[in-house]
Amino acid sequence: MPLANSDLIQLTASAAARLLQRRELTAQALLGACLEAIHDREPHVLAWRQYDAERAMAHARQLDQGPVLGPLHGLPLGVKDLFDTRDFPSAFGSPIYQQHQPDHDAAAVAMCRAAGAIVLGKTVTTEFATFTPGPTRNPHNPAHTPGGSSSGSAAAVAAHMVPLALGTQTAASVIRPAAYCGIVGFKPSFGLIPRAGVKSLSESLDTVGGFGRCVEDVALLTSVMANAPQWRALPDDARPRIGVCRSPWWDTASPAAQLAFEATISRMAAAGAYLVDVTLTDAVSALTEVHDEVMAAEAFKALADERLNHPQLLSERLKEMLERGARVTYEQTLQHRAQVASARHQLGRGFVDYDLLMTPSACGEADLGLQRTGDPLFSRVWSLLGLPSLNLPAGFGPQGLPLGIQLVGPVMSDTATLAFARWVEQALARAEQRRE
Repeated sequence: MPLANSDLIQLTASAAARLLQRRELTAQALLGACLEAIHDREPHVLAWRQYDAERAMAHARQLDQGPVLGPLHGLPLGVKDLFDTRDFPSAFGSPIYQQHQPDHDAAAVAMCRAAGAIVLGKTVTTEFATFTPGPTRNPHNPAHTPGGSSSGSAAAVAAHMVPLALGTQTAASVIRPAAYCGIVGFKPSFGLIPRAGVKSLSESLDTVGGFGRCVEDVALLTSVMANAPQWRALPDDARPRIGVCRSPWWDTASPAAQLAFEATISRMAAAGAYLVDVTLTDAVSALTEVHDEVMAAEAFKALADERLNHPQLLSERLKEMLERGARVTYEQTLQHRAQVASARHQLGRGFVDYDLLMTPSACGEADLGLQRTGDPLFSRVWSLLGLPSLNLPAGFGPQGLPLGIQLVGPVMSDTATLAFARWVEQALARAEQRRE
């Protein structure tokens, strides 16, 4: 008996992919269920800048009639409006580019299409992936932010409008929206996924990542863009050694976030994980300010045309950031790079004793109101160091909104990080079943 639309949209991308590969599910049926969810939920969530149901359905019919193209065959995909797309405008969250129509796909988008994905449309981003929000709302409560800058992508997956979506992270733009929306978000090691055709904000920080409903989903999506099929072969027995890192910012976490973190530690211990408390060195913990200066200085250069020729169309918050970036000197830039290299070396020595660091993903539940996208504090250092990081849902807070934990691996350890994260995910799921 065919699955009802309400059941189809609950499928993980990985489960749907297996059915599609075996021809036990059609691309048209899955897309139809997603379009029904968009019809029902988009007026309240506002995750999409633009989508094209007719074009997507034509693509789905073509896929159903032809051979299986690849691991993403028949999966609807949301694309953050920071990526160039040949069939949708790319506005980058700015009025400057409202009529901008690329004639090509970003490399990551092209690779997803070649693997069989159906690009359903463009999801809302903040202004140039910075801090001025778009209209998107949190699917769990529309009075709250979904986070930024990959707001539309996270909200679309959380609202079951698509099983997968592309995002980018410069500070916390994958991890925080995933935490706020209660889904899995993965930011790979810096440089493993091509950024060609993605609007640049920070040359040494911008990283392409993705959203799904489980670790297997984000491994499936990002493996295609990284040309890393081994990410899809995740073992079931990768029991990690976990470094528990409450971090120097622990006091900024809400009581609910702290409680969820401690509860996760208890569940990991009960599941047999090796746990060790980790205290960051002063050199590592000082990197939050370095990240802020690096991001501002590189944005000042990356957005040169926009600030010089269209300053009246930039938000005040962005102009303030660019002004700060202009004050970062060449000598400070060299000092920043030396600090990052030293801290990466120090932290790398610590990863001899543990496989993953576990920290909060965000300061707490999603902020009330849509004027701000939340604090990126808990991800800044890991973004600056270029480390793979992943959000796992970790229950709900007193406002009924999701909370998350962040798992961070050593640089270029993405295969192992995904495997260890899957073990953690499954251990948490087993603990939740026992509680029920």
